[in-house]
Amino acid sequence: MALATALLAGGAHAQGFDFESVTRLARERASQPYRPVSDRLPADLAKLNYDQVRDIRWRPDRALWRAEKLPYEAMFFHLGLYQKEPVLINEVTPQGVRHIPYSRADFDYGKNQLRPEAWGDLGFAGFRLHNHLNSSAYKDELVVFQGASYFRALGQGQQYGLSARGLAIDTVGGRGEEFPRFTEFWLVRPDPLSTQVTVYALLDSPRATGAYRFDIQPGAQTTTTVRSRIFVRAASSTPPIATLGVAPLTSMFFFGENQPRKEDFRPEVHDSDGLMVATGEGEWLWRPLQNPRQTLVTSFATKNPKGFGLMQRDRQWTSYEDVEARYERRPSAWVRPLHDWGAGRVELVQLNTPDETHDNIVAYWVPAQMPAPGQPLEFAYELSWQGDEQQRPPGAWATQSRRGMGYTKLSAQALRQQVQYVVDFEGPALKALPAEASLKAVVTSDANGKVLENIAYRNPATGGWRMTVRIQRLQADRPIELRAFLQHDNHAVSETWTHISLPE
Repeated sequence: MALATALLAGGAHAQGFDFESVTRLARERASQPYRPVSDRLPADLAKLNYDQVRDIRWRPDRALWRAEKLPYEAMFFHLGLYQKEPVLINEVTPQGVRHIPYSRADFDYGKNQLRPEAWGDLGFAGFRLHNHLNSSAYKDELVVFQGASYFRALGQGQQYGLSARGLAIDTVGGRGEEFPRFTEFWLVRPDPLSTQVTVYALLDSPRATGAYRFDIQPGAQTTTTVRSRIFVRAASSTPPIATLGVAPLTSMFFFGENQPRKEDFRPEVHDSDGLMVATGEGEWLWRPLQNPRQTLVTSFATKNPKGFGLMQRDRQWTSYEDVEARYERRPSAWVRPLHDWGAGRVELVQLNTPDETHDNIVAYWVPAQMPAPGQPLEFAYELSWQGDEQQRPPGAWATQSRRGMGYTKLSAQALRQQVQYVVDFEGPALKALPAEASLKAVVTSDANGKVLENIAYRNPATGGWRMTVRIQRLQADRPIELRAFLQHDNHAVSETWTHISLPE
């Protein structure tokens, strides 16, 4: 089936293609009713199962920019099974914009018996960019754009884990989540000495459109500088947007030290272990992730946030013991705004997952004010894919949050009513303290919890400090919200550990 393209006509326009060019397309679409893209595949392609679709692979020798021996290469994903809605892909060169058509010669179809020559310009499911990330002898995968507005990237020595998205709409708060999708991409041909690669994207959905620019710079910490301009669609028969999620991150938390799973030999299984927030007021927050029985939504209101991210702080292989998944290599994703974002909230959505194959964690920024139809809402931020070296609070931070009691003489009934957390902290603020220093654990609870014990003491095994918190749950079927930090001479010397203790 043939696929129409929305290229700008004329050589002069093409040579000047930039973020404003994509903005014009997004604004124009926002003024019109939404037109969904057909997901109808050719009959023989639609019949393929999962393994048969996986047997269709891009031929590396056909990679875009390989013949020119440029520092980056692009390869494309084939449509089929779960990826049915095509995207348009174009190349931006000094000579103009060139649509990249689907060609059967670009793919190896494996054992499949197909007739691609009858399909026409089928389009693609997405693309990936390659670069000499880890070795001068081989170009590794650097970033992938595939499925709705999802993308994910890698820094040196990392292994794919969490993903980012262009935009989230009504993940909670509305009548059902809407998944905007990138419908068209423009890949800017890099120079032979380019240290970054640029991608433009057009986003579309029933209630919003958007123009995006991604500047991707590989390294030990690969950074994706994102510029987005979002328009709320004027002509929409659907209800108004309830929750607009900017810079959304999606991850997985199955179980961990704060929520162990006794039937699994692995100590922890997760792509991220906590949400970190740097508020505009100067506070650093750490919320350990969980796998709740029911959907759990919490948020942190602030103005002009300094950053937020889903982090994989625990980088020790012994914490996971998984020789295949290698969760200790999964990247953290840190969002740093490049301008004032105004008032709003960082929202964390935690869903139940029965296993590790499903993403169940979402975090994003929700602006306090929604724009009027036709008026752009603009956000620019740096998204860093971090490994062993990652964003930390300036003072001290939690390195682990363990739940459970040690030896105790409490009765069985008392144990059912109480919960204990042991939290370890480390950081330069703690190392700078004199040997005789005394720290205080400042702990507060909501109305459903009574603080029974809160102590802070040195951990001689690590050189850091340990906090023990024991809480009595007043209503057994309700959660407890806790906040705690370490204090020295009336000054906070650690981030704020903020946790939801879920009922058993």
